[in-house]
Amino acid sequence: MDASAIVEALKTLVPGARVDVLAAIDQPTILVAADDLVPVGAALRDGAGLSFTALVDIAGVDYLPREPRFDLNYLLVATEVPEPARVRVKVQVSGSAPSVPSVTGVWPAAGFLEREVWDLLGVSFPGNPDLRRLLTADDWEGHPLRKDYPVQVDVPVKFHEPTQLTEAQFRANIEKDRQVRKGDA
Repeated sequence: MDASAIVEALKTLVPGARVDVLAAIDQPTILVAADDLVPVGAALRDGAGLSFTALVDIAGVDYLPREPRFDLNYLLVATEVPEPARVRVKVQVSGSAPSVPSVTGVWPAAGFLEREVWDLLGVSFPGNPDLRRLLTADDWEGHPLRKDYPVQVDVPVKFHEPTQLTEAQFRANIEKDRQVRKGDA
């Protein structure tokens, strides 16, 4: 299924949705307006002949100084059609207050993926039931994959809670590491 056929099906299923074909060399790619993402996502999942039931990843990219600054790429797979198909759904977001509606109601797997994008790029997802830090420490300041993120050199690590290992567990880990290095394990 090519991008043009997907867009034509979406224009029928979601009248008024802003959906366009984008040129791509690896898989069909469509551009969707942020406000139309949830209904378009539901149509991609439930529409006859589409069945993009699996959200594989959400990849965010910062294109500073371009505006719209951020691209979010939703990678979808259809497994129930006559042969498996893939599509990339691209959403472009302004850099001033980046926000895209959450698609956790369409694909529950989006929960952690949206948390990752928020944590690293600062794009918020209204409607995500658990939008909090995922990969950085709770007291981390900023979003490290932004192109304007200041490089922090010689900044002390700020952890307020000890690692949850007992002394015996720590010693066992050290001993196991020594054995592996010697080739005894």
